[in-house]
Amino acid sequence: MSHRPRHASLPAGAVDERASIVRLYAVTDGRTRPRHLLGLHTVLGPGRRKPRPGLAEESAQIIELCRQRRRPLAELAGTLGLHVAAVTVLVSDLIDADSLAVPAPDRADGEGPDLQTLQALSAGLRRKWPNAKAG
Repeated sequence: MSHRPRHASLPAGAVDERASIVRLYAVTDGRTRPRHLLGLHTVLGPGRRKPRPGLAEESAQIIELCRQRRRPLAELAGTLGLHVAAVTVLVSDLIDADSLAVPAPDRADGEGPDLQTLQALSAGLRRKWPNAKAG
C-alpha cells in the first residue's frame, strides 16, 4: 500500500502561498485581465463613491491606501504583497464602481496639460499612425 507524503505543517506566522493564490482567484472571479488599460505607473486616488458593503479585504485595503495619498499601481501591489495582475483586476473593478479614480495630474497653474505632455502625446500618435492627416 503506497502512502502519500504528508506535507509538514507551516511554521507559525508563515503564509500558505496556495491558499493566497486560491483566495485571489476567488476575489477576482478567476479573471486575469482588467477591463481598463492600467500600467504599473498608473496613479490612483479615491473615487467619488464609498465602497460597497462586503468588499473583499484586498479591495478595501487598496481603497484605504489610496485615500491616504495617491499611489501608483505597482506600489499598491508591493505594499500589499500581491501579484500585480491580481491588483490590476481589483483596481479595474474599483474604478468601475467609482471607488477609485485615475486623477488628472496636478498643475501649478490649474490649466490643462503642459506642453511637454502634449508633445509626447503628439509624437506617440504620429508613430502609431504615420500616414494620418490633421482634420
